[in-house]
Amino acid sequence: MASGALTEQTPVVARPGVDFWRRLRRDRAAVAGGVIIVAFVLIALLAPVLSAVSGNNPYDYDLDALGPNTAPKGFGGGISARHWFGVEPLTGRDLFSVVVYGARTSLLVGITATVVSVALGVVIGVVAGYVGGWTDRIVSRVTDVIFGFPSLIFIIALGAIVPASFPKSFLIVLVIGFFGWPTIARVVRGQTLALKERNYVTAARASGAGPLHVMASELLPNLTATIIVFATISIPGKIGAEAALSFLGVGVPPPTPAWGRSIGDAIAWVGIDPMFLVFPGAALFLITMAFNLFGDGLRDVLDPRTGRAR
Repeated sequence: MASGALTEQTPVVARPGVDFWRRLRRDRAAVAGGVIIVAFVLIALLAPVLSAVSGNNPYDYDLDALGPNTAPKGFGGGISARHWFGVEPLTGRDLFSVVVYGARTSLLVGITATVVSVALGVVIGVVAGYVGGWTDRIVSRVTDVIFGFPSLIFIIALGAIVPASFPKSFLIVLVIGFFGWPTIARVVRGQTLALKERNYVTAARASGAGPLHVMASELLPNLTATIIVFATISIPGKIGAEAALSFLGVGVPPPTPAWGRSIGDAIAWVGIDPMFLVFPGAALFLITMAFNLFGDGLRDVLDPRTGRAR
């Protein structure tokens, strides 16, 4: 090639989406968590199909599978070709069907309550951080009060006074979601305080943009990564809260399957039928672990400053 020839170089175009997935795939723990989450979502969606394949549903009582002491007959709590995970003591309900339908309850309550808390927290946090002044101080005091409020006692008391006709699942979602917003509100407020001093926000205000426009068009897009990460790592806490309420008998009412209630019922039978505790307990452990692993991976990818070295 002649010395005077020009070497043409193709410019490298950054592709954030491709880079995001490439970095996420490097985190094996996050990938494993994502696979488990997808598996549980599919189980929840296909619960009727899976139960039908097993030949059972969670609302049928198979008393013939129980012995004289109402404990399951046979090995491992009644595990057999008909009952893959065995049966519940006392009722004879198929435990496999209870577990797969329980995935619906846990994911529905956990994800919906997270949406409620994130929506409230983001709006309140952005407004408090951007407006400042008395608004910020009032929001800070309210969050302090809610952090110190005995939410569990409130939920139990509320369940006692709310009419039985009111959907219990909807009430649980609202209450768990309401008590979850202060945490993300504080995070978003802190991010907003830093972002509102950036040049592009100052330029937007100088061009005549109003507060709503600045918050919606300039601040929220730059908070997306924080919101996504926080929402992901919040879901297991909401699932655990629903399980705790069901464990205490104030959660989703029976006979709707719920892992927490199954675990609570299994405590009295753990010496006779430990598998009654193992299967719903393992399901709850796996889904909470999966969301935590996936959330940590998202945080490391979307915010390299807090991520592990790669």
